[in-house]
Amino acid sequence: MTRYTRNAMGMAGLLAVAMLAMAVAPALAQSPAEVDAALKAAYAKYKDLKEGANADYIPALAKVDPNIYGIALVTVDGKVYTAGDVSSEVSIQSISKVFTMAKVIEEQGTQAITDNMGVDATGQVFNSIVAVEQYRGAEMNAMVNPGAITATSMVKGASRDEIWKKILGFYSEFAGRQLTVNQEVYKSEAETNQRNQAISMLMYAYGHIKENPLQACDIYTEQCSVSVNAKDLATMAATLANGGKNPVTGKQVMGTGNVPEVLAVMATAGLYDDSGKWLYLTGLPAKSGVGGGILAVSPGKFGIAVVAPPLDKAGNSVKAQKAIADVSNALGGNPYAVKPR
Repeated sequence: MTRYTRNAMGMAGLLAVAMLAMAVAPALAQSPAEVDAALKAAYAKYKDLKEGANADYIPALAKVDPNIYGIALVTVDGKVYTAGDVSSEVSIQSISKVFTMAKVIEEQGTQAITDNMGVDATGQVFNSIVAVEQYRGAEMNAMVNPGAITATSMVKGASRDEIWKKILGFYSEFAGRQLTVNQEVYKSEAETNQRNQAISMLMYAYGHIKENPLQACDIYTEQCSVSVNAKDLATMAATLANGGKNPVTGKQVMGTGNVPEVLAVMATAGLYDDSGKWLYLTGLPAKSGVGGGILAVSPGKFGIAVVAPPLDKAGNSVKAQKAIADVSNALGGNPYAVKPR
């Protein structure tokens, strides 16, 4: 059996599980008071936790208030629950990768992603050049930088401005409000993204980016600089949990049939080098960003997000991981935890 066949079978199995979870998972059973209590308990438990540190390889991120801490949960029937600071904004960073991938799938179908950069976990760090060289850019996924920049290059548009408006508009539909770019973060990242520029050129050399690799890198840098708060991220996650329909605005943002593939890649590669550990502990497709946010999806039940900038060594928010796990466990969010009938 070839490597490709094994990988395809593994992804098919993941998709089957994700689709089954979305189809049969019951709506959230807990009362509003119980959900609210779960959020408040997690908030109080980790409020004074001092582990981790802000990302500093992007200068603007080092200046973000490390004490920002907010939790938001949005159910598939549009109920919103919050605890702590859910209004302070951070840059979305790598969480943006989920939604650009979703945009490409919407425009070109799921096969476009598997054909061009792949869907496998690379086994390397998120910005690895070695991973690109190993398989000539073919064994990537859209949650690591080479695959993400390639996905950005695949969004259709006659000009940079048209491409960017489509990306930002898509993000905003997921969030349920018009999002904007943190210009300070964008400038800071653009001045320090030489490695990503090199990655974009390498993916261009191997034929995965078809044209304008440095433009793709610049648009990717701008998408990472979009400002979001915990409520935005939870609404974005809830839209995925609700089969692509924003449960707050009622807008069908993406096709229901395209959601399982997005969740599958999040599950296998959403938390950098600790993606396997996260899935093992929670069962939740999730995505983190070095801005300090993490969103997670309980298919058919809720989306949850936490913003708390201090990160662990893998680049994931310390408080966010702990708080999301606690809330999900309290509410039965794990789609793999099925009780016998």
